Amino acid sequence: MEEDTDYRIQFSSLCFVNEHVGFQGTIKNSPSDFIVIEINEQGQLVNKTIDEPVSVSKMLPGLNTFAKKPKLDLQNVSFKDRSNHEVNTEAVCSNGDQKHRLDSEKHGTTDGRTSPQEEEKADVLSSFLDEKTNASLNQFACHIKEKWNSETDLLTPGPEFSLGTIPDKSQRATLHSAIRQNFPCLITVGKNSEIVVKPNLEYKELCHLVSEEEARDFFKFLDAKKENSKFTFKPDTNKDHRRAVHHFVNKKFGNLVETKSFPEWNCTTSNPNTVITVRFREKAHKRGKRPLAECPEGKTIHTAFTLRKENLEMFEAVGILAIKLGVIPSDFSYAGLKDKKAITYQAMTVRKVTPERLKNTEKEIEKKRMNVFNIRSVSDSLRLGQLKGNHFDVVIRNLKNKVNDSANLRERIWEAIQNVKTKGFVNYYGPQRFGKGRKVHTDQIGLALLKSEVVKAVKLFLTPEDLEDPVNRAKKFFLETEDPKGTLSLMPEFRGRERALLEALHRFGMTEQGCVQAWLSFPHSMRIFYVHAYSSKVWNEAVSYRLATYGARVVGGDLVCLEEALDEHSPSSKVHVVTEEEEAASTYAVHQVVLPVLGHNIQYPKNQVGQWYRETLGRDGLQTCRFKVPALKLNVPGCYRQILKHPRNLSYQLTGGLDARAQMHGLHADGPPASLLLSFDLDASCYATVCLREILKHDV
Repeated sequence: MEEDTDYRIQFSSLCFVNEHVGFQGTIKNSPSDFIVIEINEQGQLVNKTIDEPVSVSKMLPGLNTFAKKPKLDLQNVSFKDRSNHEVNTEAVCSNGDQKHRLDSEKHGTTDGRTSPQEEEKADVLSSFLDEKTNASLNQFACHIKEKWNSETDLLTPGPEFSLGTIPDKSQRATLHSAIRQNFPCLITVGKNSEIVVKPNLEYKELCHLVSEEEARDFFKFLDAKKENSKFTFKPDTNKDHRRAVHHFVNKKFGNLVETKSFPEWNCTTSNPNTVITVRFREKAHKRGKRPLAECPEGKTIHTAFTLRKENLEMFEAVGILAIKLGVIPSDFSYAGLKDKKAITYQAMTVRKVTPERLKNTEKEIEKKRMNVFNIRSVSDSLRLGQLKGNHFDVVIRNLKNKVNDSANLRERIWEAIQNVKTKGFVNYYGPQRFGKGRKVHTDQIGLALLKSEVVKAVKLFLTPEDLEDPVNRAKKFFLETEDPKGTLSLMPEFRGRERALLEALHRFGMTEQGCVQAWLSFPHSMRIFYVHAYSSKVWNEAVSYRLATYGARVVGGDLVCLEEALDEHSPSSKVHVVTEEEEAASTYAVHQVVLPVLGHNIQYPKNQVGQWYRETLGRDGLQTCRFKVPALKLNVPGCYRQILKHPRNLSYQLTGGLDARAQMHGLHADGPPASLLLSFDLDASCYATVCLREILKHDV
């Protein structure tokens, strides 16, 4: 099928705007041959050191600054293991434990007692469910616990129990909460208007670490989501066991809560105990559109830094940092994505992490080919596009003339660089926008998401390549079995995106609603990335059609930008449709021509290109697409992109392999092959590989 061809073949069909011959060479022989440095909105390179001290965390009391602990095997540290390290802890600390529980009540913590609100929840079941359904629900819960007690595999999925269809939304919400409060061993899943009850496997996993009573109370605490509330586990002298509990809670619920260990002062000083306290992350479940400034009390903090990464994919780098800092990937913000096979520098911010805490990870992340510096407190997050552009230092190696070209190689290089300086290059989205896979490209996943085909999108995302490695073996297993749990056991730990998706599928099921939840496990920036990939592919095809149809001249019906400097957030009011009179008078230059990137708030050209857009959307089944997918929280307004761009501050230097005789005949001299060092700046959202393609006149 045509879809299975490598995108580089499709990319080679794109056109050029210059007529020079070009030359041959290779890029990205190593990451150090391709250096990318972000240029911030003030026009400064972000790799320059900022002389600003790191803020101290004592200004922000109550924030967790502990270093992340190593991963543990939860199966090797169980609740039963406590008996090996403590003798009748509850008896020794009974007075202290009682005092601790009284203090907990005073400070709003959960102590396991049944509140009047919980008694009301029990009554809800009787009022909303008939006697037979209520009895069946109780029987189902008992059956699940009996099944767990009789099985050695603690994570074996159990049966489902349907409560039937509940048309009223508020009644469904009340039932969801009531069931989870009364039966923490169960979880509820909504399927349209139906409520389905399933075993809560995370509850059973926690029961392997703590008592069933503690597990029950912990899940009641989670479900209640009471602001400023806390939950405290029983005192525990076993450090390894405490670490296992910390690890479990942070791994399963780290995006919602955070944990800390405190000494239990009321026990005898000769045998002090420590308790683990869990609290909801500040504002983690109430995120506004405008994050609040850093403040000592009740405000979200933001820490800015410069990230240097080498030969590392952007999302993989963010995933590693999130794990090290105990936050989630969506807590990071950045102005733009950067190449993988390169050394890149970019500005980033992270929420809910102090500068000191980030600084403590420096040595650990160096092993992952990352560095962080210019660490400082700021008042807000970054947003995509919040940069002026990028600076590139590129080495093109193995220079030589094209086949059957006997011209002077140095002159060919000079001609190519001067042409691109003068006429620019076609502003295509680069091939890295679409992934390197042969079977599936990111634009295909984006198209499926736009059509709300979430199950298809999951299968596309987990489609294996024809390679024998652990990742592709895991993906192949999933497509054959649709078993997320089994696939998780095969998927390597470093594949954060795949594992997040599979964990959600394991929890919610391989249904349409389950796949929606799986996609929602990704940060919004990652979900929208796939949709943008589809829009980018259509834009690339559109500009090729536009240049093939009308060439590098402005014609009636074209869209031009009336702003001197266009960014991809320019509104439609700044875009003008060229009239026939303006075409005849050559009112506008071709560098002002823009084409729309798909969305619900754009207009199409009033010429053959506009008709081409409509036919393309029809071909892909998007005739009625509103470019909004509420279930996935995707809203795509669209934007405009200039069809031609120019590099700025372009300079070059030739090194090695070109002596005088070789220059005259276009031949290589003896010795090392010639290399070309290029230095230039590009505006935001422009691709260096596309500019280099125009210079070389062949794909890179």
